[in-house]
Amino acid sequence: MRRIFIIRHGNTFESSAQARRIGARTDIPLVESGHAQADRLGVWFAAQNLPIRRLHSSPLLRARQTAASIAAATGHASDGSLPWLNEIDHGPDEGQPEAQVLTRLGPQALAAWDEQGIPPKDWKVDAEPRIAAWKQWFAQAGEGADLLITSNGAARFALLALGLPLADLKLRTGAFGELTVGGGGEVDLIRWDVRP
Repeated sequence: MRRIFIIRHGNTFESSAQARRIGARTDIPLVESGHAQADRLGVWFAAQNLPIRRLHSSPLLRARQTAASIAAATGHASDGSLPWLNEIDHGPDEGQPEAQVLTRLGPQALAAWDEQGIPPKDWKVDAEPRIAAWKQWFAQAGEGADLLITSNGAARFALLALGLPLADLKLRTGAFGELTVGGGGEVDLIRWDVRP
């Protein structure tokens, strides 16, 4: 059986900072609490003693730093970045405070994004290519565990590719979801939004 872990990078803002929409155009590092989350992920994955076959991340620094912590803890070097794991582009809302984004878009538009993956006006999410990339990844044969470090915006497309929309598609920072691929190619969601 193949196991796929979809992992969101650690915190990029301290808890006292104002929440902002940060996407593909803002390449910022993890903050201290984000490094701690990445280290906890590394310790957890190392303790599982998984037969890791691949460890990939998005090209953004925050995802690569999280991958580096997991790689150091598990002894499996990063297999590099995959462009389809990159964060989405929030268009005119990139870098804007969350309250301002809510005022511009309205609660219904943000709820549609969080619950159904329907992007707000002017966001660039490349939904079709992302869904196709996830489907191709799920269709690969093999055994072992794939660890994919990405962002909240990109991770939701894994569930949408499987036709598994949840009440909330979000992954919190430092959290992961797990799916399994059976011998017949069936993909099952085991858990979502789990923090070690």
